[in-house]
Amino acid sequence: MRSKIAVVGEKESVLGFKAVGFEVFETAAPKEAEAVIHRLAKQEYGIIFITEQALEPIVQVMDVYKDRRVPAIIPIPGRAGTIGMGMTSVKKSVERAVGADILFKD
Repeated sequence: MRSKIAVVGEKESVLGFKAVGFEVFETAAPKEAEAVIHRLAKQEYGIIFITEQALEPIVQVMDVYKDRRVPAIIPIPGRAGTIGMGMTSVKKSVERAVGADILFKD
């Protein structure tokens, strides 16, 4: 079975992803983004990219899905640039997998 890929976030940041075949979900409010994430998870999307700006106010939604195989929720920079959430997510995942901070040694 082939997994579907979605991109969630503000219109200016996500529209370009349509050109490469991803399904795009424009959101303007945090509650709307959270509802979209839950709906996509139920619809068996394998990968959900979400802009950091859309994810920041609802970051707790990642906790719901962090131990599940799918969907993988991956923060991406929005049009305004990165706020560091993607790298923080990678760091936490590596720490959980190996039990230590081998990337940054903070």
